[in-house]
Amino acid sequence: MAELSLALAAFFAATILPFSSEAAFLVALSNGMPIANALLSASIGNILAIIVNYYLGVFLYEKTKAKLFRSKIGKRSYSFGHKYGYFALLLSWLPIVGDPLTLVAGLVRLKFVWFVIIAGSLRVLRYYFLTFL
Repeated sequence: MAELSLALAAFFAATILPFSSEAAFLVALSNGMPIANALLSASIGNILAIIVNYYLGVFLYEKTKAKLFRSKIGKRSYSFGHKYGYFALLLSWLPIVGDPLTLVAGLVRLKFVWFVIIAGSLRVLRYYFLTFL
């Protein structure tokens, strides 16, 4: 049950609620949850959340593409995001800026597989490094 709570906390922290999944992760560890269980639960919840963010970006693209491509700035912004989006995903593990980057990844239509590999592995690594605290 504690694992499910941690997964849900990690999920909601990466989508709609303004709180820290890292804090929930550290609390779970301090309450005696095995490291492997905490790492797996938090990672699954967080990765599922960034996938939701990605597809929300895809949905927003479908709804706004006509308006986006009508302006010169919109075309340039899309091109810039598509060209440098994978590099920007290297910052997706950061608090505050990371979750919006996962939404933008869907908006600029980055390849889903590479998105999950880059952003997902960074989320797992973030929790892994927190285990040393």
